[in-house]
Parts: sequence; structure tokens; C-alpha cells
Amino acid sequence: MSNDTGLSYCGGDIKKNDYDRYLTCLFAKDRARENLFALYAFNQEVAKTAEVVSEPLTGMIRLQWWREAIEGIFEGNPRKHLVVEALAKAVKDHGLQREKLDEFINAREFDLEDAVPQNLDALEGYVVRTSSALLSLATDITYDKENADESATEALGQACQSMGLAWGILGIIRATPFYAAKKRVYLPQDLMNQYGLNTSTLFELKSSPELCLISKALTEQIKIHLSRARSFSDNIPKLAKSPLLLGALADQYVKRLESNSYDPFDAVLHHPKASTTWKLMWANICSRY
Repeated sequence: MSNDTGLSYCGGDIKKNDYDRYLTCLFAKDRARENLFALYAFNQEVAKTAEVVSEPLTGMIRLQWWREAIEGIFEGNPRKHLVVEALAKAVKDHGLQREKLDEFINAREFDLEDAVPQNLDALEGYVVRTSSALLSLATDITYDKENADESATEALGQACQSMGLAWGILGIIRATPFYAAKKRVYLPQDLMNQYGLNTSTLFELKSSPELCLISKALTEQIKIHLSRARSFSDNIPKLAKSPLLLGALADQYVKRLESNSYDPFDAVLHHPKASTTWKLMWANICSRY
């Protein structure tokens, strides 16, 4: 099924709801691109669970529906659902592991809890199970790890973890206003205590010096993870790198944070620059991310 842009259903969904990842897909090989759209559309469906339900129990039921959908895929009987059917093709084409998909769904149970990450380690544990895990699945599509050089596969795994951490933490900063509107906080509790952030101000959808200091501390952590992800670049084949192009996009968002005093409420964090595609094109040509 296609939309009026000529994209598949999953491609149109990602272009609309996850434009940054959509752009990175454009630099994948033709055979991989549509399967990446399917994977990222699956991510959208699972990640939005907490947004579309009114209570945790309903959310758990929705996640269970997706677990059963994954089970159906691996039993050769995928459910009649556009994203499920597209994901089934990605699984068949690239041998995606059921365990990875199941664990990815399990990680989203945290979104249904009325809990705040207690410290940076707790936040990063959540991000590894979501953002890093998604990157690992994406590179399972762009690169045949089973038949690849062991050192390249190990380097790619390390790069996915670090890039996923950078992108996931960046996403939490950028989504702070969205979460605050829903009375949710993903910022580490110890940083909120350290800088004296009052959540009542945050829930009024107002920025504050305290929030900006937390955002600055997290941004410094993002830069550490970006640097580590790039340290593996020379050992990773170019064919595998398109999902990691998120790093080139992360650089732009980090620069915007630095220029706006690390204010997550600045609308500029949600509008890609006109030059973004050219920067990605150049990074791809140079085999960088």
C-alpha cells in the first residue's frame, strides 16, 4: 500500500513521524531501505504505547498484542496489519532475531510505569534497551553480521550502543516539553536533585535555569557517546553505516543546544535545517557518521 508521495505505508509513516531516521534510510541500499522503514514503523507502534492508552493495564495489553504479532511472524503466520506484514518481510530477508524484537518490546514497559530514572546509569540502561537496540536491529538489516568479519561485527555492535545512547539521550532532551505536558519526567532524579529542578515549573511547560543545567550535563554525555561511537568507524564497512548517520544529525542538534543555552523548550530543536540532507550526503560519501 502506498500513499500519495509514492512511499509505502511504512515509509510514509516514518517520513511523517520520525523524519531524522527517514533521512538516514535514504542512504541505505534499495533492498534494505524498505525493510528499515518497516523496522522503524514497528518502533513507532511500540514506542507510542504510553501515549495512546489511558491506563497501564491497557498499555500492557497493547504490548502483548505486539509480542503475539512477533510470535506469528516467526511461526509463518503474520497478522493482517500493514506494519506487521512489512516487518515479517524484514525478518525473512535479514534473519532478524526474535529475542531482540521481544526484548525491544519488553523495554517499553518502563514507559507505563509512574517512575523516574534514579540516576544517569538508570536512564542509560533504558536508552540502551530502546535506542541502542533499535540501531542494532537496523544494522542487522544493512549488514550481514553472521557472515562478516568478527572484528567488524564487534566494532559495529559497540558503535550501535554508543550512538544509540547519544541519540536516545538527545531525544529525551528534545522531548522534555512533550513529556512534561503529560506529567512525565525522563530526566535523572539525581540531576534534578543536584540542580534543584522543581517539576511543578516543568509541568507548567516553562523552561528554567535549573532545567538548562541538566540539559547541559546530558549534552556533555551525548558528546562523550558520539566520540566513542566514532572511534569504531574505521573498522566498520560503509555498507553498514547508514543507520549510524544519526551522528551527523546529532551534531546539528548539539550545536543548537549549545547556542540556545541548552533550553529544551526552544522550538528550533524540532525543525531540521535546510542543509541537513547535504550534510548527510557528505557524511555518507566520506563514510563518516
